[in-house]
Amino acid sequence: MKAHTKETQEKMTPQKALDTLKEGNQRFQNNIKTNRNLTEQVSDTSSGQYPFATILSCIDSRVSSELIFDQGIGDIFSARVAGNFVNEDILGSMEFACKLAGTKAIVVLGHTACGAIKGACDDAKLGNLTGLLNKLKPAVNAVIEPKDASLRNSSNMNFVNEVSDKNVHMTIDNIRNQSPILKEMEDKGEITIVGAMYDITDGSVTFY
Repeated sequence: MKAHTKETQEKMTPQKALDTLKEGNQRFQNNIKTNRNLTEQVSDTSSGQYPFATILSCIDSRVSSELIFDQGIGDIFSARVAGNFVNEDILGSMEFACKLAGTKAIVVLGHTACGAIKGACDDAKLGNLTGLLNKLKPAVNAVIEPKDASLRNSSNMNFVNEVSDKNVHMTIDNIRNQSPILKEMEDKGEITIVGAMYDITDGSVTFY
């Protein structure tokens, strides 16, 4: 598999970009890797890069976008932060990736049993982590059930995963609301912005 070129990137549509990611995840689940010469891809991308998608995911060591979507060097932009939320810096990175570098899809990728989400559910406090987790609190508060406070914590995995799901949807809303550039590109059909959830138990990605 060769690295993407300007020509192959231009032929990518937003839907084709998503289909490529879905096909890659199917290969990952089946332990079938695309035959790539990574050192050759290093050489091929040394004078330029033409990724087709931008993935925002958690820093969780089990959730490497390149691996779970079976992609190589130069294929995707990968932005990672605990809890896969957006801020000004990540939005700026996405605007670069789509408007200037040509990616056709933004995927906000949450995952089950997310440690950052657990911390937000438990109202954990620890140095700079406190401020990070506060950015996830809106998703915690947006999940109405269960109302019993004793069930709204990291010991209730169903609740944790519901918050992870809500956080993905709220992050997508934030992208659209806080980046007129990306919203306009989406409205024109130049890109798509979607959410997805990675299941750490079986390696599957469910797209919304």
